[in-house]
Amino acid sequence: MVFTSLNFLLFFPAVILLFYITPIKYRWTTLLVASYFFYLNIEPVFGLLTALITLSTYFFTRLIDKVKDDKQKSKYMYINISIVLLPLFFFKYFTAINDGIFDILELYEMRWVLPKITFLLPVGISFYTFMAIGYTIDVYNEEVEAEKNIGIVALFISFFPLILSGPIERAKNMIPQFKSDLKLNPANFSIGLKLMLWGYFMKLVVADRLAIYVDSVYGNLANHNGDTILFTSLLYPVQVYADLGGYSLIAIGVSKILGLDVMPNFKRPFFATSMAEFWRRWHMSLITWLTDYVYTPLSFSFRKYGVSGIVLALMVTFVLSGVWHGATLNFVVWGVLQGLFLSVEALMNKRKTKMENRYKLKSNFLYVIFSIGITYFLFSISQVFGRAVTFEDSIAVFQKVLFERGSLFLDKTTLAYAAIGISMLLLSDFRDEYFPKKFLLFNNKHFMIRLTSYLCVALLILWIGILNGGQFIYFKF
Repeated sequence: MVFTSLNFLLFFPAVILLFYITPIKYRWTTLLVASYFFYLNIEPVFGLLTALITLSTYFFTRLIDKVKDDKQKSKYMYINISIVLLPLFFFKYFTAINDGIFDILELYEMRWVLPKITFLLPVGISFYTFMAIGYTIDVYNEEVEAEKNIGIVALFISFFPLILSGPIERAKNMIPQFKSDLKLNPANFSIGLKLMLWGYFMKLVVADRLAIYVDSVYGNLANHNGDTILFTSLLYPVQVYADLGGYSLIAIGVSKILGLDVMPNFKRPFFATSMAEFWRRWHMSLITWLTDYVYTPLSFSFRKYGVSGIVLALMVTFVLSGVWHGATLNFVVWGVLQGLFLSVEALMNKRKTKMENRYKLKSNFLYVIFSIGITYFLFSISQVFGRAVTFEDSIAVFQKVLFERGSLFLDKTTLAYAAIGISMLLLSDFRDEYFPKKFLLFNNKHFMIRLTSYLCVALLILWIGILNGGQFIYFKF
């Protein structure tokens, strides 16, 4: 069951009805039952895995909270982190490690030909694993108390709007809300439905339209020239943004209707003027998680090395981010590239700031546009490794872009419809970035303008949206 399926459009109203007729004291139980029903409908065995991770996390966080000895607390924390990570490592990296060993054996003619064993990756495992680990570390650091109600812990880890693709929430934000009086608030319905409507627009009109074109090119690289591949590669980041950004808005909107505030996941990333700023705006829940639990401890440990320590911490953090995305050489390279971009910026930051202040470049329109363009181009380069199926395909992309000219392949209907969606998305982000209180549509004070805006977006979804219940890109992570 995905947000864009008919099943979800039937499931969610039923959840709302049951949620608000349940006594306030027990509304969290309705959410827990709904969350497991939602996840079990994808694959029943996945629900069992989630329950096991919940049991381990609950048991060890309670132990961490009870003991006073720091060494004992540390031991319990590392035991639980290891248990929680085991399923992720097994399901996500078993095939890659297994195939790597087979390749080595075949190289030396030592392998018997036997059937391969493959495992289906549990949907959302990377997301709820990070949430469980974050909660465990927060209890260890005494930032939150271990929750005594195992049902609340189970709800935190399995909450249905977040379990498939995030945002990657924190216990200190969600658990108090689950335990609070979740009362009916009409304002929450209005806000939540607006977020959902725009999220569906991003996903169905922008992301899924672009996917038709991007998939047709990247799925057949041998028959496309460098100009077409370059054009497609520059479009792909918009597809990912609309896909995961759209999912995040739907998840945030669904949560809001239920009276819950979930952290934002994107903040107009294509208006960033540096890679450092870009990563403060893109997939914010993942980056803040990595910053808090990986980068900050590492940079503290490496502080004696000065700037070199910062560079090392950045590289480790983003290589880990790449491996989190997938157990392939492509994602390792993707992580290395992000680390390199940020490291170069860190090393040049003082000189850059001095130059910007001296020539007042931050207020220079052309300089800002140039900086935005460079940032987008660098991210697009790295995303080649995120989109190409194999490392060899990634190399082929760059070879064709550099050495093979030709006329553009244009699926005119698909790109025309996508252009409508992209234009509306970027104009909306531009307005929010530079004129947040002007040209309002969804939040206009005049009812007729608001109503017309809702109807136009809804009609565009029905007219040019891809209404086939397609998967979201980040489900595979």
